[in-house]
Amino acid sequence: MLRALIIILALVSSVAHANTVLVLGDSLSAGYRMSAAQAWPRLLADTWQQEGRPISLVNASVSGDTTQGGLQRLPQLLERHRPDWVIIALGGNDGLRGLPPASIQNNLNTLITLATDAGARVVLTQIKLPPNYGRRYLEQFESLYPRLARQHRLPLLPFFVEPLLNQNGMMMDDGIHPTEQAQPLIARQVHEFLRSYVE
Repeated sequence: MLRALIIILALVSSVAHANTVLVLGDSLSAGYRMSAAQAWPRLLADTWQQEGRPISLVNASVSGDTTQGGLQRLPQLLERHRPDWVIIALGGNDGLRGLPPASIQNNLNTLITLATDAGARVVLTQIKLPPNYGRRYLEQFESLYPRLARQHRLPLLPFFVEPLLNQNGMMMDDGIHPTEQAQPLIARQVHEFLRSYVE
């Protein structure tokens, strides 16, 4: 009887301390032209499950989403899922549309504030653009991520697409989206980065 009670208490304790991770991203995290089960967030969740870690993952990424779209969706997501961690991986579509970096930074700043005010810890994801957008714009765009990470003292997840760019079969024909074959590699990158934080 005592042994059964100890097991039950241990299970309740593990559930109570389970971490919920919310991924707020765009097509790079949603699994562009593939099923959600093939995208890296699902593979990352599967890895945590196989390791026996009490971490659940909610992939709230939407293809084509922008930082403005994230602002519209995040409050409801925070209320519904009450995440311990929020991985913000937005801004790519803003940049591809040539939106002002200052506007993108303001939106990301608000997303971070919304998440932290709700009690979640934030991981910001570095986003980079194709080189044809011009050096000046690229510098302004890409520098806003480390600046926000320093300002809010956040972990900055490196741009997980970058190591794939020169590997055969890892990128789709558009040169922007990783293939299905690349998803396990991305999951491994993110898993290694998050190990000292979420785990």
